[in-house]
Amino acid sequence: MHQRIQTLKNALLAFVSGVLVLASASAVASAMTAEGFAEGATAGDAASASNPRSLGDLSVSLENPSKSGTSPRQGTAPTRAELRAAIERGLVFLQMAQNTNGWWSTPDQPAITALVLTAMNLEPTQRFQRSRTSEMSRGFDYILSCVKEDGSIHRIGLANYNTSLSLMALISAADTNFLPVILKARGFIAASQIDMGVKGTNDTPFDGGVGYGSKYQHSDMNNTLVAIEAMRASEVLLPREYPSAVQPSPDSDLRNVPLPDLDWKAVARFLANCQNLPGTNASDRVSNDPKDRGGFFYYPGHSMAGAVTNPVTGKVALRSYGSMSYGGLLSFIHARMSQDDPRVVAVQDWLRSNYTIEENPGMGQQGYFYYLHLMTKALTIAEEVRLRLSDGTEVPWQSQVAGRLLRLQGADGSWVNPEPRWWEADRVLATCYAVMTLETLDRRMP
Repeated sequence: MHQRIQTLKNALLAFVSGVLVLASASAVASAMTAEGFAEGATAGDAASASNPRSLGDLSVSLENPSKSGTSPRQGTAPTRAELRAAIERGLVFLQMAQNTNGWWSTPDQPAITALVLTAMNLEPTQRFQRSRTSEMSRGFDYILSCVKEDGSIHRIGLANYNTSLSLMALISAADTNFLPVILKARGFIAASQIDMGVKGTNDTPFDGGVGYGSKYQHSDMNNTLVAIEAMRASEVLLPREYPSAVQPSPDSDLRNVPLPDLDWKAVARFLANCQNLPGTNASDRVSNDPKDRGGFFYYPGHSMAGAVTNPVTGKVALRSYGSMSYGGLLSFIHARMSQDDPRVVAVQDWLRSNYTIEENPGMGQQGYFYYLHLMTKALTIAEEVRLRLSDGTEVPWQSQVAGRLLRLQGADGSWVNPEPRWWEADRVLATCYAVMTLETLDRRMP
């Protein structure tokens, strides 16, 4: 019995503590063995607009960050030692920032606490998975206190967003004690997939996606992304694996947990409805401008980057922007779409034409750290070592992102965005994004 439980724990550990996003979920599934997995796809994180709250002191700017002592010289590639030093300082900051009641930043949104726990579990040496700290134990106790009867994990609104990120934290712990909660959360997310019109017909542009579960009733790109990452990650716990690994008793909660899945074809259709690609997206707000072609917006009919109105025809065209375009690429891969699919090719072309580490294209500094995080996950899962841009130039994007983050780390080990949109003025949230980005890059270093 103990050996079988350890087998499942090894599988979970291999999935979440290996390279965060090295292969598509299909590759992960095909590589499954009795003792574990090949390096697996995804660790979830994401942040988006939420209820207003105090965002804290903005004492560090992106232009003039505090000196951290770990920054590489300008123009040189950071070493693994420098990356790990920055990760360590970030994790120390996060541990010290915890509330005595177990949560980070706010008791109302467990997603932030979940991001901290995921960042700690993905520390390169895996020491937090081997020996959970008291801070982490309090954090997981708080997460478990947010579990609802229907399997959701939240306090005040944003049920899907909080559940998805909390699910990723629980999976990252590689703890079989969390299995009942993990499996019920998976069922909740699957049941949250939007089908607004005639059921089963995908007759509205929002069908197939996932939304907040409060704030508004329709789906959007970011909630869909974190949901499908959580669903792919939790596939390790499907019935074909856990009964043989855990052998629950007849009255175990595991026997009663439904294990539905998302309708992945509907997911792919929703993603296409959020892409600026005439011919595959029939919306009259799709942009015909080559500058937008292939990129993504936030949800059908709305872009966080705004829209452009043609002064002659009056046609309104949505603008593409960086973070959701990398989110679109990630989502396509998790939906197991072919790399030759025109929709996949188009978003990759847009990303090559709009590559930068200085800002979130189309958004300036808004959502900057989340942009770098999604960029790193997407280019890693796409196995891009040197990214070939639209002009033929090849860029060492990994060292560029790493160097940028090391230069932006504050003296206290944290990161912060002076642009407060999407909570990035919260040092805890911005630091989670930065640390997990560096953890992903560390695992790709030779």
